[in-house]
Amino acid sequence: MMTPADAREALLFHSCAHPDVDDPRWQLGFLGSLRPFTGLREENFHEVMSALRSLAESLDADLVPREVVSAVVGICHFARAWGIAPGGMLRRNGLISDADAARLETWVWIISYALTMVLDGGVVEAFDEYDREHRKG
Repeated sequence: MMTPADAREALLFHSCAHPDVDDPRWQLGFLGSLRPFTGLREENFHEVMSALRSLAESLDADLVPREVVSAVVGICHFARAWGIAPGGMLRRNGLISDADAARLETWVWIISYALTMVLDGGVVEAFDEYDREHRKG
């Protein structure tokens, strides 16, 4: 399991909010790989979920780390806007297949559900679907 510091850093890279734009994790992360589109990277999805799991305790509190919540919401919002929405840049320009757009939509659904459940105090339930269907090993 990641440390909270590692999880925070990972989410900042995956959301393109980390200040070190020269680090390869910025370009190859969840959003970085969508713009410009270099293909979906399943390891990014798993790393985002692992980071959320590592931060679940700090997100299940009265005061939560704004930059972490912003990073996850940003991942979900921009993935929807760029790769899922019919008028989004990847769909509109024929850069993402229907199958990949559907896979991206599933990932975003699982990520946003996990965040919502953790913020609402349902930490155990937050990862049920992911663990059941997507967790390796």
